Amino acid sequence: MTLDRPPGVSIRSVRDVAGLAAVADYFSDVWQTPRTAPPYPAEVLHSLVHAGGAVHAAYDGARLAGASVAVFGPGGDTYSLVAAADQGLGLAVKQAQRDWALGLGARTMRWTFDPLIGRNARFNLAKLGATGTEYLVDFYGPMADGVNDGDESDRMTVTWELGEELGEPSPPYETGEGDRETAPATHTAPDGGTLACRDLADRRIWCRVPQDIVGLRAADPALALRWRRAVREVFTEAFREGFTATGMSRDGWYTLTRKATA
Repeated sequence: MTLDRPPGVSIRSVRDVAGLAAVADYFSDVWQTPRTAPPYPAEVLHSLVHAGGAVHAAYDGARLAGASVAVFGPGGDTYSLVAAADQGLGLAVKQAQRDWALGLGARTMRWTFDPLIGRNARFNLAKLGATGTEYLVDFYGPMADGVNDGDESDRMTVTWELGEELGEPSPPYETGEGDRETAPATHTAPDGGTLACRDLADRRIWCRVPQDIVGLRAADPALALRWRRAVREVFTEAFREGFTATGMSRDGWYTLTRKATA
């Protein structure tokens, strides 16, 4: 599938030292670390490329505007270590990763993301059509960058079936609606509202996340941590019961579903 890109935008593989150093600087800016201490140093990126991985970069004219890193995982499938892009370029960056992986015979790609960042959940689940398949508690341990500092680093693993066409899935998975408004509440959020509810058929759970967890972490770290632990309780219980994350609404509600049992 070929995506339309904004005029002047190009995506290409990066292998040279100078280009990889620019990607390392870009990641430093995104994660608000000093450029002397990037989350992915240029020498690490160079080693990953040398070992058969791929670094892709998006350029808006001559300006670096996005980048991603992917490697092979067990069974010949692929794992995206990191991806970030300026607004409007995320889909093109992921498409470049997808094309690279499909060209090498991979069937799926996996990566992790912070489940409290709703816009990323919506991109991964609704836009790409990936599925949240695993919940990881405090996956990285303490993190000292400018985005995650002071929080516990829970992550969700998503699995992206590379052979499927991109495009937003049908409701209720894209919207998160359906029976949510009438489903009984099961958990209360730190702000006093409903955190989660479950349908009476026991096949669907909805869970809410804050509108801006990054801003909340900066303004009130203790409240942000309460949200982290509250959402963790819902997700760990749901995943143990066989649910997967299949959608995220525009107003910040996950949809988790499971197949009916015989």
